Amino acid sequence: MLNRYLKICLIQIIVADFVFLNAIFFIAGFQVRQYDLQEHTGADAFLLVSNIAWAVSLYTTGIFAVSQGLSYERMARKTVQAIVLYLLVLLGFLFLYGHLYSRFFVMMYCALFIIAVILSRLVFSWITNSLLKSKNIERKMVILGYNDMSKKLADNLLAEKSNLKFEGYFEEYHKVQELSYYPVIGNLRDCVPYAKSNNIREIYSTLSPEQHPYLYTLAYEAEQHFIHFRFVPDFKMFVNRQIYVDYHNDIPIISLRSEPLDDIANRIRKRLFDLLFSSLVTVFLLSWLIPLLALLIKLESRGPVFFVQHRTGRDNKTFRCLKLRSMYVNRDANEKQATRNDKRFTRIGRILRKTNLDEIPQFLNVLAGDMSVIGPRPHMLKHTEEYSRIIQQYMIRHYLKPGISGWAQVNGYRGEITEESHLRKRVEYDIWYMEHWSVYLDLRIIFLTVANTIRGEKNAF
Repeated sequence: MLNRYLKICLIQIIVADFVFLNAIFFIAGFQVRQYDLQEHTGADAFLLVSNIAWAVSLYTTGIFAVSQGLSYERMARKTVQAIVLYLLVLLGFLFLYGHLYSRFFVMMYCALFIIAVILSRLVFSWITNSLLKSKNIERKMVILGYNDMSKKLADNLLAEKSNLKFEGYFEEYHKVQELSYYPVIGNLRDCVPYAKSNNIREIYSTLSPEQHPYLYTLAYEAEQHFIHFRFVPDFKMFVNRQIYVDYHNDIPIISLRSEPLDDIANRIRKRLFDLLFSSLVTVFLLSWLIPLLALLIKLESRGPVFFVQHRTGRDNKTFRCLKLRSMYVNRDANEKQATRNDKRFTRIGRILRKTNLDEIPQFLNVLAGDMSVIGPRPHMLKHTEEYSRIIQQYMIRHYLKPGISGWAQVNGYRGEITEESHLRKRVEYDIWYMEHWSVYLDLRIIFLTVANTIRGEKNAF
């Protein structure tokens, strides 16, 4: 019930966002006294782009699901992400058509809208606080079983802001060997009578029905009195790590990790982002930069401009990875990785590698569908074979398309691999990226990649 209330509040606030977005446009235009919308041909386009940018920002940052966690920090973080993405899209539009609009008008419009968004989120926080303090929606709950899982469940439920009020445990007294922080109210058979007389709305069982068949009887009795009965299975007795449960119709399926890009909608979203970003880079950067760099490469040494190497892609499939040649032509190119003081580097090649410019042809790999803008860096076939024998989880990173840059690279794990610990950390960062992917995370990695290139990295050579 609480989630339904909060979802309604969130929808109302999002609707209010768009009301503010459009109302402020007319208010700001009236204040500067230059936006007669019937005469100004560019006003409609600006307002349309503004609405689309905010809709894309809300959808991309996933703010629609924020009420499920009741986390004000998460709400604030996603709001900031949405505002930043909105401003980036708007700046991109103004970069092309900024001459049509007054700078003062744009600044006033954006400032007033951001203030309105912040105020609406404060209203949302006030509403959720009021709901949580209301006795009308309080839901008392008890837990069956006194064990490590039940204690952890109680701590987790009470740590989150919710309308649940924990009353205590029900367990056979001879199985309780310690003083508990919350009371052990009675044994299992006392549970339903206590729940009926004390307005308990939810019962969580951490006991296994296979070992305690009486639980099915308890569950039936509870539902007859409109008391929700929930089972909490302890999957860690099988897998000692966090797991994820999905459903195929009514069949539960357990996964060892969350993979957002298993969702076809997310894959389409990432692919569209790759195509859009790579197309812009190709048109505005590669079209003139590659011919210039090609001339410099040819003037310094003989050989092809591009270095084409077979590397490991998604699902362990091989693809032809493009790079600008940064070395003299040599026989070890496909066997030996580059080192810091490698004598095979040309002078222009050292500059290309230091600035990551040798990687820019890989945007053509992205357009061809072999790579993504962001993802685990692809390795030589020989290294894939070697590393998979060293690190047990190494091949997991190949669930995704390889990327031009990645989460491991912006966190300092790039360049020559000299220690097993460096390889292990790269794999950990790549798997973390796979489990936490979002469009915002890709944008963040792109920004960090550019910032690191400008600032310089100690592992870049």
